[in-house]
Amino acid sequence: MVYQTFIQGSRRFSNYWWATTILLGGIGFVLSGLSSYYKINLIPFARPIDLLFIPQGIVMGFYGVLGICISIFLWLTIVWDVGSGYNKFDKSSGKIYISRKGFPGKNRQILLNYKIEDVQSVLIYIKEGLNPKRQIYLKLKNEVEIPLTQVGQPLALSEIENQAIELAQFLGVVIESK
Repeated sequence: MVYQTFIQGSRRFSNYWWATTILLGGIGFVLSGLSSYYKINLIPFARPIDLLFIPQGIVMGFYGVLGICISIFLWLTIVWDVGSGYNKFDKSSGKIYISRKGFPGKNRQILLNYKIEDVQSVLIYIKEGLNPKRQIYLKLKNEVEIPLTQVGQPLALSEIENQAIELAQFLGVVIESK
């Protein structure tokens, strides 16, 4: 018997939105800086030629380059799908496989292996408030807590409870809350 869940990585709508917004903002700032330097209006709906190059144009250019660099970083994490993977619980082999994609390099593929018999409980962590967190962890007998849920928008309480109950029943362990 195998129980498997898939984890969405950085390819989500919010990341596409922020990468695009920051890129457009960065380009706008760079064009404003260049317009103030060359005294040519490169942005048709604004008048950046009225800015003084020192210090306003330089600062606008700096912020623009910084925004473009951050946007490139976000687009690369989207292209590489950092954080995606799966959690696989295989009763026939008695193993747990947790796989995630990282940044390119020697350790791009992160693969963790554990024995099912080492699992103490399924841990639910719920924190409400301004920055809510709702996560499921696998708690091992040596007190190590391994996160199983994806980062991002918190799941509904009923959904996280159902997932935790289903996993705990499959593994034959108890549920704890933190």
